[in-house]
Amino acid sequence: MLSIEFDKAYDEWMTSLLENEMNPRVLSRIENGLEHGTLEFLRSVWFPVMKNFNHLQPEWEVRDFHNGFRYLDLAYLPGNGIKGSIEIQGYGPHARDLDVRRFKDLCWRHCLLTLDDWIVLPIAYLSIKDEPKRCQQLVLSFMGKFIATDIPPSLTWLEAETVRYARRILRPFAPTELATHLRITDQHARRILHSLINQQILHVASGTKRYRTFILRT
Repeated sequence: MLSIEFDKAYDEWMTSLLENEMNPRVLSRIENGLEHGTLEFLRSVWFPVMKNFNHLQPEWEVRDFHNGFRYLDLAYLPGNGIKGSIEIQGYGPHARDLDVRRFKDLCWRHCLLTLDDWIVLPIAYLSIKDEPKRCQQLVLSFMGKFIATDIPPSLTWLEAETVRYARRILRPFAPTELATHLRITDQHARRILHSLINQQILHVASGTKRYRTFILRT
């Protein structure tokens, strides 16, 4: 079912990109099709947790120090000057066959983006294939850097902040950690966590009779 939803959303996204792209260089790159690693990231990592491609732009063009052009695998641009770059690092060109020149160029690329206020998220292709769930959690944390999207309006302030906290870390967390973050008692933190479990926003990471750690549901 998820594969069917992905294919439909992806086709609609690509159609919209091709109809609205005004830059001929970018248009040509999109028409040639996305790289295999980028497509696998969208299919196995991004779409299962985000359910859409809103504000996502493939092959985004940026200038370098020499007034040339570079292209980001995926740019996340929700507006208000917010800029996120997701870079898929293939094993061949970025690791096994990486020579000194290519390694320096990769470092320059990340430096240029950072200096231009991009938040860069490099993800190894092998991690996408071998650890998709871990990559999904990484994406949720990445999104938490920008906005508090998909926070149900029915949540209390403390519940909403718990969801934001869960998105910012990449591991299960204990009630005592949440209590410290929210500056509330451990007992109050547990009540919030149980409420979010009942709402299917969090789930238990460890513990049976007494839950020890919690993590965001993906």
